Amino acid sequence: MLYLVATPIGNLGDITLRALETLRQVDVIASEDTRKTGRLLQHFAIKKKQIAFHEHNEDKAGPKIMALLAAGKSVAVVTDAGTPGIADPGFTLVRRAIEEKMPVTMIPGAAALVMALVMSGLPSHSFTLRGFPPRKGGKRRRFLEIDAESPHTLIFYESPYRLKAFLMDALAVYGDRKATLANELTKLYESVKHGRLSELLALFDEEEPRGEYVVVISGK
Repeated sequence: MLYLVATPIGNLGDITLRALETLRQVDVIASEDTRKTGRLLQHFAIKKKQIAFHEHNEDKAGPKIMALLAAGKSVAVVTDAGTPGIADPGFTLVRRAIEEKMPVTMIPGAAALVMALVMSGLPSHSFTLRGFPPRKGGKRRRFLEIDAESPHTLIFYESPYRLKAFLMDALAVYGDRKATLANELTKLYESVKHGRLSELLALFDEEEPRGEYVVVISGK
């Protein structure tokens, strides 16, 4: 059986009992970062064999995991934090398993996009996850323009190093829409800020962004 196991996005207390039970019982854990997963396992006194499974080795690691499944082994896939397959490695492995008729299940849990969306106060009945935008300005603007006429709430992930440039481009492409910036979710310094894009951009006139952000922007 292939298990996709959601792990905490910050606060370790958010791990589920099913996630712990699954991590204890599987034969192998396929980790996006074996060191980070190692710390998680150590915290909960779990000793288990790990193999690396991340965006740079999916093509090689995927067949190895499929071979383990074919041999009757159970494998849990975990990412650095959150839900496998959501802006993280996972979906290619699920696709392989479906194609090869291997059983797949999921242990649900934390997802930063859901938390940010719910706390944004923006319409949550219909939304589009766009993930991480391109790093360069021209590509980023073209990426944003795809959804310029979309009525759905838009959700992006962005690094602190590119957040201001992203907000500037979003303001230029979408106009001064309502938006929310969420970062350090579930952690000690959790922050959720609401306002127009111009207002959120102005927050960083005198301070630099820190930590990975979820940006939620209202649809047209």
